[in-house]
Amino acid sequence: MIEAEWWEYDSLDELADAVAGDVGFIIESAIDARDASLIAVPGGKTGPAVYGKLAKQKLQWKKVTVIPTDDRLVAVDSDLSNVREIARAFLALGARVVPLTSEAAGDYRLAGNAADARLQDLSWPPDLVWLGMGADGHTASIFAGPDMQAALDAPKARRAIGTMPDPLPEEAPVARVTLTRGAILSARTVLITITGQQKRDLLEQAIADGHSSKLPIGRVLAEAEQPIDIHWCP
Repeated sequence: MIEAEWWEYDSLDELADAVAGDVGFIIESAIDARDASLIAVPGGKTGPAVYGKLAKQKLQWKKVTVIPTDDRLVAVDSDLSNVREIARAFLALGARVVPLTSEAAGDYRLAGNAADARLQDLSWPPDLVWLGMGADGHTASIFAGPDMQAALDAPKARRAIGTMPDPLPEEAPVARVTLTRGAILSARTVLITITGQQKRDLLEQAIADGHSSKLPIGRVLAEAEQPIDIHWCP
């Protein structure tokens, strides 16, 4: 049974304030305990809405490493790049930002291997993996399709994998790299942000379906041993 706690807000701005506060507390607590913090953060629209508020906090940013939960196989200066927005928000503060990928790639599976190698150099597990969810139920870049099972069933030591959504999303028709289910659920804290009633209904059903869910988010969360905080606004 997935243990999920819902936090509801009236607006995205209110949600962003609360999530920024929670993430800041997670970072502070990690630095107090281990003198360093590693967090994985999403792209999409909600992530960047929180970044600015988080960046205003007086944290020991030089002790913080930030990675994307996933990214598109595009150049880092592309409008489609998740790490571009992360770097804009946190590099100037002194944080270390580690990209999963830095360019378009002809072989997305090899790109996944390269991303995994980058993450193997980091002190694991993450203090936080913060997820979003698409209207189709994907999370990070674990999409329904031919690569979903590989991302779900990758060995625990495997941290990232290449995926090719099928069909490709119209707004970003490119291959991806993503944290695996094992890497996501290795985190000390897992947090989800979503907006809109349609996504809420979808996520509630995915949680209820658990292991039998056809949606990537449901299949990921079905294996969670830690409680999941879900932050939602209309």
